[in-house]
Amino acid sequence: MAWLSITMEVAPAQAEALSEALMEAGADSVDLEPGAMLTRLTALAGHDADPAGLLASAARSAGVAAPEFRAGRVEDEDWVRRSQAQFGPLRFGERLWIVPSWREAPEPRAAVVRLDPGLAFGTGSHPSTRLMLSFLEKEMKGGERVLDYGCGSGILAIAAAKLGAGSLAAVDTDPQALEVARENARLNGVELQACLPEELPAGVHDLVLANILAGPLLRLAPELTARTRPGGRVLLSGILERQAAEVAAAYAQRFSTRVVASENSWVLIEGARR
Repeated sequence: MAWLSITMEVAPAQAEALSEALMEAGADSVDLEPGAMLTRLTALAGHDADPAGLLASAARSAGVAAPEFRAGRVEDEDWVRRSQAQFGPLRFGERLWIVPSWREAPEPRAAVVRLDPGLAFGTGSHPSTRLMLSFLEKEMKGGERVLDYGCGSGILAIAAAKLGAGSLAAVDTDPQALEVARENARLNGVELQACLPEELPAGVHDLVLANILAGPLLRLAPELTARTRPGGRVLLSGILERQAAEVAAAYAQRFSTRVVASENSWVLIEGARR
């Protein structure tokens, strides 16, 4: 089977919103490759898709101008080879690796998450995901009750498990993402409760992770606050530097908030629950 690839380069501030909009518009997968000045997006769609129409619809949804693009035909085996060449092992701190299935783990005794690029967001390549993973590697002590809100591929929850989490829960609004997260957890030997937000059992957590976007994080402030135990922490990412103050303010009533890391205009906010 042949596929249609659509490649474009956009400002980092637009990349994540446009990638999500492309998936909603009908793309089967979207890969992000951050660069020094621009982020390259490569969307994969059915061979009979209309690339201009798909991109125009996604751009309207994301509230950005449709960028210039290149379209081409990609055979199944060519796409697999290209994906495998692009995604190698990624190291975070001293003990965490994200490793695709076709590569050997550089340090087998380290905390190794096996994860392949797929149809859900989260491979470790996006700055917001890297910020989260680096923080978890540095800060997790073991035994924490962890909630991954907006789990995508499940990468954060699975990484938390490999770093010693005591229990895991994950939610996403996309049923396909939940299936991907469950399968990734199974392949990693991790027990993960993954469900829609309305199906999440009552309870509080030591560590709540939300790598989404600024808009949803603002709307979710009451829910994420209620899910974090007093003395627990919330980690928020998918936030641009210019959005950080507004997001932090939405959580300031119940959390002591601070920006703890940044990369390529993306920031990570930590909140300590009072």
